[in-house]
Amino acid sequence: MLGRVWLPVLIIIALSAGTLIVYNVRQVFGAHPVVITEVTSDQAEKFNPKVVTYEVFGSGTSAVINYMDLENRPQRVAEAPLPWTLTLETTLPSVQPHIMAQGNGDSITCRVTVDGEVKEENTATGYNAETFCYVKAA
Repeated sequence: MLGRVWLPVLIIIALSAGTLIVYNVRQVFGAHPVVITEVTSDQAEKFNPKVVTYEVFGSGTSAVINYMDLENRPQRVAEAPLPWTLTLETTLPSVQPHIMAQGNGDSITCRVTVDGEVKEENTATGYNAETFCYVKAA
């Protein structure tokens, strides 16, 4: 009789021991529910943003202005009245401001300011003067 009963008893003891161990482990490690909070980029606070200002002015009344926005996408403003100013803000660690302008007067000036500091300024003279300003890293 003992020869036939020992195997089912051993299986029942092993299952009971396994169940008891899993229950105790879950009590220790799974006792506190996990709270997941979704954080999106819209919720992040801005830290130390860069402020880039493009300026174009000259003797004419208007200019064709091409510039790179802060994501390095080309932008064009046709027949912009002078003086023209654009201020952009970003939290990127580095940007490459670039502007090119051609006016309908005898002189034109471009200026790139980053965080209140003039990084580049160029003036051109002549018929329908054209100038550019490029800052490698700001």
